[in-house]
Amino acid sequence: MADVKLFGFWSSPFSRRVEMALKLKGVEYEYIEEDINNKSPLLLKYNPIHKKVPVLLHNGKPIAESLIIIEYIDEVWEGPSILPQDPYERAMARFWVKLLDEIKGEEREKNKDEAKVHLKFLESEINGKKFFGGDTIGLVDLAANFIAHWFRVISESVGLELMTEDKFPNLRKWVDEYTNSSFVKENLPDKDKMVGFYMTRYQAPGGTKCFPKV
Repeated sequence: MADVKLFGFWSSPFSRRVEMALKLKGVEYEYIEEDINNKSPLLLKYNPIHKKVPVLLHNGKPIAESLIIIEYIDEVWEGPSILPQDPYERAMARFWVKLLDEIKGEEREKNKDEAKVHLKFLESEINGKKFFGGDTIGLVDLAANFIAHWFRVISESVGLELMTEDKFPNLRKWVDEYTNSSFVKENLPDKDKMVGFYMTRYQAPGGTKCFPKV
């Protein structure tokens, strides 16, 4: 059996989407929880540039950055495809994932108006679909998991409402479909625990309303 380890953090949407990709493929792995305030020597060794999770270690070789890791998982292991097989659809999935990364950046920088403009494009893209990947969860769904769960938790924690139902009905419908999937439910961090984590983080001196950069 291949030696697979994943360095992650329990409330990181980036770690969680890699875990979900591994489970979609049926890959057995060892999970190693990191302390974001005291990162392990192994994490710093395997990701010396960014010094953050997630990091996948496969047969002693490290791969960093969650989306790169997911594409690697999809290529290496058999099982349900995470990326579309059609070259055009694959390219478009990467396009939407890039847009999602921009939305995360805008949320950190408090550029909410720009984030809402980008969410409108996603609102149109998901219209009439069960998932971004069609009838099954795919790359864009995994990349958008922070919209489905983390946005809601942060909204309840600090009153930061970005994706209202009246303005984004299609995305909110996708959120319900995605988070009510039995597979997704099993792989999302506990909501109450997350609320406590973010409240503590934001109320601390110098706290910021953003996803943890770990």
